[in-house]
Amino acid sequence: DSGRGNWLLRPTLGDNSLLLLDGEQHQRQRQLIMPSFHGERMRTYGGIIRQITDRVTQQWEVNKPFSVRPFMQEISLRVIMQAVFGLAESGETDQAENPQLDRSERLKATLDDFLKLIASRLGFAIGIFPWMRADLGAWSPGGRFNRMKQEIDEMLYAEIRARRANFDPGRSDILSMLLAARDEAGQSMTDEELRDELITLLLAGHETTATALSWALYWIHKLPHIRETVMAELQALGSDPDPMSIARAPYLSAICSETLRIYPVAIITEARIAKAPIQVMGHSFDTEAMLVPCIYLIHQREDLYPNPRQFKPERFLERQYSPYEYLPFGGSNRRCIGAAFALFEMKLALAHILTHAHLALTSDRPIKPVRRGVTVAPKGGINLVMTERILEQAIAAPIG
Repeated sequence: DSGRGNWLLRPTLGDNSLLLLDGEQHQRQRQLIMPSFHGERMRTYGGIIRQITDRVTQQWEVNKPFSVRPFMQEISLRVIMQAVFGLAESGETDQAENPQLDRSERLKATLDDFLKLIASRLGFAIGIFPWMRADLGAWSPGGRFNRMKQEIDEMLYAEIRARRANFDPGRSDILSMLLAARDEAGQSMTDEELRDELITLLLAGHETTATALSWALYWIHKLPHIRETVMAELQALGSDPDPMSIARAPYLSAICSETLRIYPVAIITEARIAKAPIQVMGHSFDTEAMLVPCIYLIHQREDLYPNPRQFKPERFLERQYSPYEYLPFGGSNRRCIGAAFALFEMKLALAHILTHAHLALTSDRPIKPVRRGVTVAPKGGINLVMTERILEQAIAAPIG
């Protein structure tokens, strides 16, 4: 079991979240959600990712330093919102004439504030101590938490009800797919199940990707030879490559893999709670023992990764690692259900940024990891400066 070990997440995600389920319930929900993140769905998301990345990075100004993470978080939040709800980006449709779009924008703003709260030390305490969730007024920790959660729930349930009442089988967003999904008994998800899975996807589906993108941009611009190599690879694809061609680019893929190896976003997997006595490498554990594999320590093993503190994408071109040697998304039936989507988003966002802007670090200081909620993020942030915006017609030109 793993779900019951995630009790800390229950106040935020709810009883029906995939992360809190075990056994047959977990298997059922996983099978209902899985198709949303595989196959032809990736092609659908490709254009969305590039469009949103372009819109967000247009905010950068030449020679004006900026903190990377807020922009990466805006990209990843807009991408997951678009993937989940399939609503047009603000500015493309008259918001006053589209209540769904208005609800989407309000939900995005509230989710951003909610994430900042639960990722803080205060938010961590709210999850651990029930008395911290007591509503003592709008300005109390529990009051803020409960009001934000209630506002998010109202918007999610309103969206679910609206989609059920006007179901469109032609839509390809995740919510529409989940509404249409049926288990082996022909049963669909309840509104409560949908709410819990949606909040899980929205919160878990962008915080982690934003952190990984920030680390990747740091290493690419920290080590010039890495930037030169990946730029040559991307430019060889032409000025308007197919998203799937970008996703298959070997060196770009290796950069993403090495980014998730050296500082995995989650340093540990979900806990595994023994359902029977078990032996691991000569050690005996009783029923109910809680075992927590450490992703970070596995990725730092000298026998698997020589000079493990060195950022070296070539490792992933020289050999293929087993799921027991490389596991940034966890493993077995608890492997992150959005792993393929996260990697796809990383590659497309990085490719678009690198081919549309010349960037440089504002400082040579080493960046260390620090805990941010249940993830590990760059301490003090990563600051870049755009020295030049690359015009469309110059993208396919050789490196000068």
